[in-house]
Amino acid sequence: MGYEDVYARAVRDPEGYWAEAAKAIHWDTPWEKVLDESQSPSCRWFVGGRLNTCYNALDRHVDDGRGDQPAVIYDSPVTDTRQSITYREMRDRVALFAGALARLGVTKGDRVIIYMPMVPEALVSMLACARLGAVHSVVFGGFSAHELATRIDDAKPRVVVAGSCGIEPTRVVQYKPLLDKAIDQASHKPEHCIILQRPQGPGEMVSGRDLEWNEAIEGAEPHDCVSVAATDPLYILYTSGTTGKPKGVVRDNGGHAVALKWTMEHFYGVKPGEVYWAASDVGWVVGHSYIVYAPLLHGCTTIVYEGKPVGTPDPGAFWRVISEHEVAAMFTAPTAFRAIKKEDPKAEHLKRYDMSAFRTLFLAGERCDPDTLNWAGEILDRPVIDHWWQTETGWAIAGNPIGIELLPIKAGSAGKPVPGFNVRIVNDQGEEVPDGTMGRIMVKLPMPPGCLPTLWNNDQRFREAYLDAVPGYYLTGDSGYLDEDGYLYVMGRIDDTINVAGHRLSSGAIEEVLAAHPSVAECAVIAVADELKGSVPLGLVVMKSGVTQDRDTLCKELVALVREEIGPVAVFKKVAVVDRLPKTRSGKILRAVMRKIADNEAYQTPATIDDPAILDEVREALQGLGYAAGDGGN
Repeated sequence: MGYEDVYARAVRDPEGYWAEAAKAIHWDTPWEKVLDESQSPSCRWFVGGRLNTCYNALDRHVDDGRGDQPAVIYDSPVTDTRQSITYREMRDRVALFAGALARLGVTKGDRVIIYMPMVPEALVSMLACARLGAVHSVVFGGFSAHELATRIDDAKPRVVVAGSCGIEPTRVVQYKPLLDKAIDQASHKPEHCIILQRPQGPGEMVSGRDLEWNEAIEGAEPHDCVSVAATDPLYILYTSGTTGKPKGVVRDNGGHAVALKWTMEHFYGVKPGEVYWAASDVGWVVGHSYIVYAPLLHGCTTIVYEGKPVGTPDPGAFWRVISEHEVAAMFTAPTAFRAIKKEDPKAEHLKRYDMSAFRTLFLAGERCDPDTLNWAGEILDRPVIDHWWQTETGWAIAGNPIGIELLPIKAGSAGKPVPGFNVRIVNDQGEEVPDGTMGRIMVKLPMPPGCLPTLWNNDQRFREAYLDAVPGYYLTGDSGYLDEDGYLYVMGRIDDTINVAGHRLSSGAIEEVLAAHPSVAECAVIAVADELKGSVPLGLVVMKSGVTQDRDTLCKELVALVREEIGPVAVFKKVAVVDRLPKTRSGKILRAVMRKIADNEAYQTPATIDDPAILDEVREALQGLGYAAGDGGN
């Protein structure tokens, strides 16, 4: 069956289609109902079924004779380490660590926060939680103590598992002081912390609370897999919300396993036993889905890479990994390839490596510009597949399902809707619009397996954020259009969330930090175009009346404050002080207009603007930061 037939069947008969896909997963107890929409608009998949995700990811393959195959390859140029771990070895490590967690009181339904660098122990921690039926919440190691504290208070973990440090090409990032500060700030206090002490930056232990990794597993008994309901939560992953308060996206066990196993064959087109590499971080949804769960559910070898696309040691870093480990398919962000292209535009480093095992490059994280996609395709002479999805969905909404059929590639498009996602474009009145018309990208319900069933402890916010905009549809929060061939073009966020190198950051959260400075009266944060990162945040602030602080000093303080509160992942480096912000008469700040001024895009002065002259003042301030080079397209 080709793409059109498969897509039509998944839309016409979702229960039948996904029930068939679910046969690829081992179930302890079969489901009673494939799709339960009784709690509409929410839906639950495989109700009544029981399974264990860790069993399906590890033990099952050992039982089926794949125990000696590498499950995980750890490749760390920053520590000059290479390590291969078989499925049997991985199962045994996970079972032992699950026993260590159980000995600390962790049981089914308990939460465990994981704050780790890109090391095999991060995967061991996640899978050990899944083995116990506990709920893990991984927090990216680049996040600040404040961000970690908010997640501790929301998830209320019994245990935190953390690395003592992360290692960057030019520095060591100390995690342990951030963890200690976060726990001090948080109202909820975890009972224990397990610390993986790394020799490059060991952390100071807190007596009575902290255990070193080896100390934790010493004398522990390996723990069996705990059977859980398909609808029980596997993990919580926090994503920025426009209010600044993080949203805890919940992923269930059953639908997640079915969907991700399906994607490896049908979307990414890889076979069990092949090497699959997602060059991301376990702190992001890509890492959850395609470093940890999907490759292991499918019986592939997954790569844990602790390095960068350039600088570890050179722009040939990715080619070395692909060649050395015979990678069949790679998934990374367009940002990585922009960095490689910038450093090695003629791809001279590529000539040093044997790429014969490599078949397909997949890009996602932010919109891939045609130049980058075409350049990658030319130098690799392989299909380069752009695709689009979200933390909330856990897998691709749109793309090119090469495992079903390689469709014609259109640079600038995220591809066609993936089977299971009934994508529609809707205007502000909730009406579907014709092909080629910009609007809000929505998915007609029901959502397929693997998508979020709710937000952690906040069903109301889930409905308000995703389901209430247009009854019967899921709101992606992005805008775009479908062309006459059914290809989707994703043009940007509807709200003010900023996408920095594939990582969504809330402008509201950054504004909250800026507004807390005693010299700041009001502020706005906008996304400005960046050749490498896609977009980066830029701040405009109005000083309080009577404040005499030097403007340059204030800007430096604000940059440092955002780095402290949000973390370096925000890439917040530029602030302009202005006398006033452009607003509508009702008081709404005109962020979209300011963004267009910064990026030299055409704009119309809104009829509702309070004072059009303010836009000229803003342009001058932005020019001082190196933006708004033109005179505007007003």
